[in-house]
Amino acid sequence: MIDWNRVRELRDEIGTDEFADVVSLFLDEVESEISALRGQGLADRLEARLHFLKGGALNLGFDDFAALCQTGEQLASQGYANKVDVTEIIETYDKSRATFMAGLPRLDDS
Repeated sequence: MIDWNRVRELRDEIGTDEFADVVSLFLDEVESEISALRGQGLADRLEARLHFLKGGALNLGFDDFAALCQTGEQLASQGYANKVDVTEIIETYDKSRATFMAGLPRLDDS
């Protein structure tokens, strides 16, 4: 679900303080996009929203969430937005976020 090696790599590349800022910014931006998906289902700009979410998810190691966003983005780009399982994407984000937040304090232990 979470690529902890990627998370460590990012933290080591940018430093602890900047990492905390990146995490905060990522979560804020993703929450905004997720809110739009929750409120509208197959929202306008679905392909663009999923592309944005995929990019942030890959940077922060949210592998399962990124994969679902990529699949949804591809479907939307091919004209099959109605086949994108927005509910699964949102549920996977929620689970990934919970796993990520629970694992952050133990990041240096593993």
